[in-house]
Amino acid sequence: MKATETWVKAPPLRRARVLLAAECVKNLYPDVFKELAEGRVVLTCCPETENPTMLMGKLASMMTCSKPAEVVVASIEGSPHCLLLHMALNEALFVAKIRDIEVRHYVVLEGRLIEVSEEAARLARYLHLVQKALEKCPELLEELGQYSLEHKWATGKQG
Repeated sequence: MKATETWVKAPPLRRARVLLAAECVKNLYPDVFKELAEGRVVLTCCPETENPTMLMGKLASMMTCSKPAEVVVASIEGSPHCLLLHMALNEALFVAKIRDIEVRHYVVLEGRLIEVSEEAARLARYLHLVQKALEKCPELLEELGQYSLEHKWATGKQG
């Protein structure tokens, strides 16, 4: 089901275990998607083509009305629009003032599923704090160079 097109009170959502997955996870990594989807009601979204603010509102209403037991979000690591799925979920929980839902965040990097904390998604919104992390741990830029074509280009390591 498309997350932004799903009724927030739909019976399958009530007290359900929910997967909010980026369309790209579903399409590019079907095995990872299948693993995450098992036993969960699946909602998909692409923040590049769907309004992330609308998604946040939809999720907040869903949390309030259907009270899912668990929400798992999965996106493609390094995708700027996929990052918005994590932010939308965290913001929806804040807006709805709901703390008693189990939340898990995952990114898919080169086919590998990696769990990240809610705090990592929150931190990504505050670039001055990311800057502090880089100053304390500059080797992160070396690791970034393994994945980011933009970083390689910006540093002259790729034409």
